Amino acid sequence: MTTAFRSFVIFAEMRTGSNLLEATLNAIKGVTCFGEAFNPYMMGWPDKDELQGITREEREADPLVLYRKLTDRPGHLPGFRYFHDHDPRVFDTMIEDRSCAKIVLTRNPLDSYVSTRLAWATNQWKLNETETPIPATIAYDGAEFRQMVTATERFQRRILHRLQVSGQAAFWLGYEDLRDAEVMTGLMHWLGRTDLARVEPASDQVPQNPRELAEKVANFDEMQADLTTLDPFMLRRVPNFEPRRGPSVPGFRASEAGRGLLFMPVQGGPDGIAPWLAGLGAGQSGFTQTTLRQWKRQHPGHRSFTVLRHPLRRAWSAFRRLLTEASPELRVLMRQVHRVPLPPDAELPALPEDRQIALFEAFLDFLRRNLNAQTTLPTHASWASQSEVVAGFARFVAPDMILREDRLAEDLLPLLSAAGIDPANVPLPQAERQPDLLAIKPLRQAARQAYLRDYIAFGFED
Repeated sequence: MTTAFRSFVIFAEMRTGSNLLEATLNAIKGVTCFGEAFNPYMMGWPDKDELQGITREEREADPLVLYRKLTDRPGHLPGFRYFHDHDPRVFDTMIEDRSCAKIVLTRNPLDSYVSTRLAWATNQWKLNETETPIPATIAYDGAEFRQMVTATERFQRRILHRLQVSGQAAFWLGYEDLRDAEVMTGLMHWLGRTDLARVEPASDQVPQNPRELAEKVANFDEMQADLTTLDPFMLRRVPNFEPRRGPSVPGFRASEAGRGLLFMPVQGGPDGIAPWLAGLGAGQSGFTQTTLRQWKRQHPGHRSFTVLRHPLRRAWSAFRRLLTEASPELRVLMRQVHRVPLPPDAELPALPEDRQIALFEAFLDFLRRNLNAQTTLPTHASWASQSEVVAGFARFVAPDMILREDRLAEDLLPLLSAAGIDPANVPLPQAERQPDLLAIKPLRQAARQAYLRDYIAFGFED
């Protein structure tokens, strides 16, 4: 059952037409849009330090005081505009308030960017039919445009995700819809004002820059060339169907050496780091998030790190564990379901090298399918992509340094010094030797197909 809306929020950005939409709404009796109520630089509109009896200082102390003041208006439909850089403290309350209708207003990002730059250049943010537009051109800045697009996309994805998980829907508007009386009427009916037969768009504002882009952008050719490098349809995106991983805090290990050293292991990585860390001095493991926070508080100046292993080498470790340590049931599953033709268990200890190569290549193909959610078998931590494992760490705490197994001797030196440990007095662990058979080209290619995200994210070479 749908709850009647008691308020609304317009999710928008600069130069998307939100001023025009606000003017249309404010012309309707019983409806009020209170501008950019949570803009850090103003109270609703420029040069205002108070809104509905709430001062700027009171809003800074608690933005929910203003939110409640604006939205608690029985018999009236109040709302406001909210952009990605407005007060984040009100977002959760607003998005979870089912009585607050969500309106999402979008515009072609390039048009928004050019319009914003022109407005800054001319200080002309609104235009009525009696005013004369100030002629101006802008210089396109590719880095600046990308930053704006990224911020907008991140904001819209966040809105969409929160609406989806809470089972809500928004009313989506494009810039071109704002002068369409039928769309405006539909919006008001969706908001509950079915008493309105027709809603006319506001007529007191006119388009400020109706010229072609080539007339508004001084370096238009340069802009065109730069835009060809963008990928709006994410054609080069690496698909990711791998399940999100948690931070794996219980597996972390700490040493009291120096100011404290915390190792955040990636399963399937080098085996020698944990014993090397234990050799530095007294240690601690088996953390919970609470006990780890306590340890970090007790060790100011500590440093944390993780160690990456080349995906091919790590996959080989997972394969060897499958042959020697995994349950017989898992090997049966690999034979019968997942197209890895393992011989009977009794033959595994004496497998010739050529047979191991063929089986390992089949195992790499299984990993590719498993990491792309094409198997019923869950993704095991020992073969999960390292990029997802590290992302899981960061959901609690990010490591200070991400080291590589093949550069441990060099990369550990600055880490030890930062933690207050003299590297000259510490024997450094060495990388484990990679089996010669891993140099075979088909295996390298199969590993890249399985772990493309890791190769791209961390720069691993074939």
